Amino acid sequence: MTERKAWKVNGYMGVILTLALTVLGIVLLIQESIVGGVASLVLASLLLTTFTVVQPNQALVLTFFGSYLGTIRDSGLWMTVPLTIRKKVSLRVRNFNSAKLKVNDVDGNPVEIAAVIVFRVVDSSKAVFDVENYMQFVEIQSETALRHVASKYPYDNFLSDGLSLRGNAEEVAGELSVELQHRLAVAGVEVMEARLTHLAYSTEIASAMLQRQQAAAIVSARQKIVEGAVGMVQLAIAQLEAEGVVQLDEERKAAMINNLMVAIVSDRAASPVINTGSLY
Repeated sequence: MTERKAWKVNGYMGVILTLALTVLGIVLLIQESIVGGVASLVLASLLLTTFTVVQPNQALVLTFFGSYLGTIRDSGLWMTVPLTIRKKVSLRVRNFNSAKLKVNDVDGNPVEIAAVIVFRVVDSSKAVFDVENYMQFVEIQSETALRHVASKYPYDNFLSDGLSLRGNAEEVAGELSVELQHRLAVAGVEVMEARLTHLAYSTEIASAMLQRQQAAAIVSARQKIVEGAVGMVQLAIAQLEAEGVVQLDEERKAAMINNLMVAIVSDRAASPVINTGSLY
């Protein structure tokens, strides 16, 4: 069901008309015109049921004996179809903070994750008629989508270029927003933003995974250091030979490469040994 505008007129004009009919009915009754007086008072009473007040950023969904008549979005005092049932729906931007969920990532490690969802209702008829309770629907679907997205990625990824929950929070949040919008469209809800607010290993494995993270970080750092050291050694030897500073045979090159690699790669300060004689 798609939202449409409901019939309405200015409510202040209706107030004047109602007062006029009430006064007319009383006058007719005083003049002993029973039928006209009763008819005027009944009509005035019927008009009283047409008045409704709409607050800013609020929608009023109207139903008449089970039929959807439309929605009033304009704030103010309005006069509409009498004897209608009116359901108020807030159009304000709202936040939903999910609870901390325990989810297994793609590697099977239990992680704790939570998110905040910023949303608003854009179709009041869907929010009222297509789901039982749209706020409860938003909460359940948000947690379901968060579990699904979190289970597609590892918590961290040091050794490859793939996405991870910790290292690619923006991409994960973007995918969460897209999936949430797909799930919540049936309720007439627009997802404006989704952000991760909490991400951590579950307490039972936090210590072990911290050691694993540290080991993976050390390995990754060592790889970068070795790559840089090899480049520096190549550059040093090439520059020495290009400028003719010294001519090195293969054995001397090997010795120089060994000394430079040890000095650069070592995590401790190198203690140089000055050789004043020959290598042989």
